[in-house]
Amino acid sequence: MKLLLDTHFLLWIVLDLPRLAEFEWLDGYRPWGVSPISFLEVAFLDEVGRLEARRAEFADAVGRDARFVIDEVPLVPLVERALPLDWTRDPFDRLLAAHSLARRTPLCTLDRVIRTHHPMLPRELRDAGS
Repeated sequence: MKLLLDTHFLLWIVLDLPRLAEFEWLDGYRPWGVSPISFLEVAFLDEVGRLEARRAEFADAVGRDARFVIDEVPLVPLVERALPLDWTRDPFDRLLAAHSLARRTPLCTLDRVIRTHHPMLPRELRDAGS
């Protein structure tokens, strides 16, 4: 796994949104890592009405798609890495950043808080400064 996708990037790829055209470099990182935390976040977004998704079908589709590798991190190391990340109050961001740290893998995200504080970003996002 060369790169861990945050939930927004995962959704953009699965939904084939035009926004991806800005990130041509992303293909060079295939297969993309996906955290099970993203499946939990998708379920939460569905539950609160911010996204309409069939949770089980979404996870199954990602699991069958050769572009993705679902990467499970044991819970104890994940929590150990997440505890000091007090720069965010978003539990999903905190766990995704911890996953990235636990695997020593860059996290592909456009979230400004994460990009400000997280030391492991893909070169293309780090250099973009956006």
